[in-house]
Amino acid sequence: MITALYPGTFDPPTNGHLDIVQRAARLFDRVVVAVAANPGKRPAFSLEERVALSERVVDGLDNVEVRSFDTLLVDFTRECDAQVVLRGLRAVSDFEFEFQLAGMNRRLAPRVETLFLPTSEQFSYISSSLVREIAKLGGDVSEFVHPLVVEALAGRLQRPTGSIT
Repeated sequence: MITALYPGTFDPPTNGHLDIVQRAARLFDRVVVAVAANPGKRPAFSLEERVALSERVVDGLDNVEVRSFDTLLVDFTRECDAQVVLRGLRAVSDFEFEFQLAGMNRRLAPRVETLFLPTSEQFSYISSSLVREIAKLGGDVSEFVHPLVVEALAGRLQRPTGSIT
């Protein structure tokens, strides 16, 4: 049984994330969406909220589970008995950073392989930070995220009508 770990902040989960998860679910016996606490970032949603949103977005994918972690990724791979760390690549610019992380993870956990899966073309421009910015400014993000995420963003980020700040 091969388990793939798909780590990220998922703040919020996007259709690009879902695309990677759906494709991974066809490739691996088990996929763990690993929602990182990542204290270095200031997420719009709490860890618990990001886990809950991610669970709702991947609902119906029987071999996919969502878990949070606040440890080294390689330690979490051991905890989940994962053999693969899956990383989505949107553009060539993602590769250098992801390649560096993969090298460090391989050094720390040689038994774990990192696989890069290019994001489907229609999602290559979507990022959580862009989605948050658009939502914060009152824009329509419905084509970029699940309807439940649209609702959560509206409740969390949109500025009041008539506000100019």
